[in-house]
Amino acid sequence: MKYSTDRILTTHAGALPQPPDLKEMHAAEAAGKPVDRDAFEKRVRDAVSEAVRKQIACGIDVINDGEVGKSSFSRYARDRLSGFMEREVRAEDRASTIYERDAVEFADYFNARTSHRGDNFRRVFCNAPLKYIGQAALTAEIQDFKAGLQGQKYEEAFLPAIAPGTIEHWMKNDYYPSDEAYLTAIAEAMREEYKAIVDAGFLLQIDDPDLPDGWQFMSRMTVPEYRKYAELRVDALNHGLRDIPADRVRFHTCWGSYHGPHKYDIPLRDIIDLILKVKANTISIEAANPRHEHEWRVWEEVKLPAAKVLVPGVVGHATDIVEHPQAIADRLVRYGKIVGRENVMAGTDCGLGPRVGSAQICWAKFEAMAEGARLATKELWGR
Repeated sequence: MKYSTDRILTTHAGALPQPPDLKEMHAAEAAGKPVDRDAFEKRVRDAVSEAVRKQIACGIDVINDGEVGKSSFSRYARDRLSGFMEREVRAEDRASTIYERDAVEFADYFNARTSHRGDNFRRVFCNAPLKYIGQAALTAEIQDFKAGLQGQKYEEAFLPAIAPGTIEHWMKNDYYPSDEAYLTAIAEAMREEYKAIVDAGFLLQIDDPDLPDGWQFMSRMTVPEYRKYAELRVDALNHGLRDIPADRVRFHTCWGSYHGPHKYDIPLRDIIDLILKVKANTISIEAANPRHEHEWRVWEEVKLPAAKVLVPGVVGHATDIVEHPQAIADRLVRYGKIVGRENVMAGTDCGLGPRVGSAQICWAKFEAMAEGARLATKELWGR
């Protein structure tokens, strides 16, 4: 996809606010309670159309369906894969939190919370050959999005799907003989979803927060050890993306959406080459929050490949403060001057819908981002 290069476009990382009644339906379904399927499907269709209209009204150029038909950006895959079982976490199981390194220094902070975003009290184990069984759900997702887009004006449209390495973090391997064999099996299963999204005419966004935040999971690894670990997961993803044109793929990554210290996040500099190795021409990276905003400096040392578009997060989920448009513009101008104004798009650190205090805050952040992009365009293009 060749985006417009005469202004800064806007997009976001995926999940948007779900209407309260739809959220209740998702929760009931996840709890195994009966849900009226006809009512649920109609509510999803209406919510998708609403999400499309709201994004456009806020000034977002590259839009999605808000992921309103999914229970979450990653857990939805549990309904689209077979070959696993779920059970309670046991004491002997490996830690499964995205703040494992932080928890050592900030034990009082974490112990004061009976639950915390990022906790995983139940764990899924692969216990049979993995197969993709989500064809009907994916078809409905694509059809709902196409219906919502009819008659609307937008630059491009995308649908997100989860990466093999992130799936692996909540679905542990009890069946395949090696990590490589297991990751390949996940990639093969999810490839059906990846290809169907692109074949439907949409951009495919791969969500892989666990490429950076796996560093917290693997709390005993050194940086060289973790790089080797992460590269195997990138290779598996690329296997799943084979034959899919890179210009139809966006890759989104971040350091996990939990609100907490993030002191021990792995630096972008240590993994940037692995991120750029992904077969995707558009790269979305968390960049606005106080722990990672300084990492724009990495791009002074690392050249953005000619074919790629960089989407730094310029509004974030870490705060409910609505960023000032001028602050957003300043961030975009900084990136534009380093990697080229035509190679930058405004984005979000993560999916804002489930991570900020209210839907109103999410939409206000989008409006501020659109205004910031206009200010940055004026400065970078002189008009």
